[in-house]
Amino acid sequence: MLKQGTGEPSSPLQFSPPAPPDESMRLRARARLDSLVKPPGSLGGLEDIAAQLAAITGELFYEPDKRLLIIMAADNGVVAEGVSSAPKEVTASQTLNFTRGVTGAAVLARQFGAELMVVDVGIDADIENPGIINKKIRKSTGNIAKEPAMTLSEAAAAVNVGIWSAGEAKRRGFKVIGAGEMGIGNTTTSSAVLCALLGLDAGATEQAVGRGAGLTDGQYARKISVISSALALHRPKQEDPLDVISKVGGLDIAAMCGVYIGAALNRLPVVADGFISAVAALCAVRLCPDARGYIFPSHESYERGYALAARELEFDAPLKLGMRLGEGSGCPLMFALMDAAAAVIKNMATFKEAMIDERYLENINGKKIF
Repeated sequence: MLKQGTGEPSSPLQFSPPAPPDESMRLRARARLDSLVKPPGSLGGLEDIAAQLAAITGELFYEPDKRLLIIMAADNGVVAEGVSSAPKEVTASQTLNFTRGVTGAAVLARQFGAELMVVDVGIDADIENPGIINKKIRKSTGNIAKEPAMTLSEAAAAVNVGIWSAGEAKRRGFKVIGAGEMGIGNTTTSSAVLCALLGLDAGATEQAVGRGAGLTDGQYARKISVISSALALHRPKQEDPLDVISKVGGLDIAAMCGVYIGAALNRLPVVADGFISAVAALCAVRLCPDARGYIFPSHESYERGYALAARELEFDAPLKLGMRLGEGSGCPLMFALMDAAAAVIKNMATFKEAMIDERYLENINGKKIF
């Protein structure tokens, strides 16, 4: 468990554009993969992962063996509107449970050798725990049904927390990071942000709204109504992700957005979880287009809005497990796939090393899976 660092995020939101992944290294990795003793492209998505790791890091044989799941925790004032099946106190309780290693994401992280960085960016409680980094911007956001979620400067500060967190991970020697969250009500804020970024009108809101942690029909209808009303009330600017976050988003979304940007700035591979994480990734890519090349999707979330966000990001998540827990639970699973990809490109023999005449490939249809 990581404790409080000494660095502090800067404000307002300012950063130099990161360099895109190195395409020459991607080509080198592809050439290496094609030389391995297998039909061309026969390891499918694992080859994509290996080539992307090389392009991001500049290392042909990158080993993502030290990994960190960064969890941003914050409360959302919109829970007062009855849009969640759980009370807001669960945010604080589950955040503490991360430090005990008993949440779903914590269990999966431990299983696959990942550490946790738990960051309080807006829990509506005073928490003193050495396993939780206190970067609280404010206690909970406002109720978006009645007021903006936060100010523009608070949104920028939360993004900067995420950028700082990714930089801290790099300084501590982590080789790959993942972005997760804890915040009751955040499927509502994520859906509102997604609707705003996609320019969906009130009649189309339902396309981006799922049932979260298991709403009744009445609660689900209420959730759609609240999101539609909030969008009409605040009129977030589609072309300005920070404005969208400040009006209808959450501190956790803003901070995760910063994690993706910070990963790009530090040339770190970063894994996205499910729906909320994908919406944060979309915010990051709208703010910093080159961040996209550093992000790996993990699983295809069961939440309805995920498909919309994935389409915008051109995500093709390798895991189709019907998951919708959140917390960053898909990230450790993706870490395992990254391990597999790294092992393949480094440890498989080439045709020459295996003493196999590769001319037989001339009779094979070399169409690749990816």
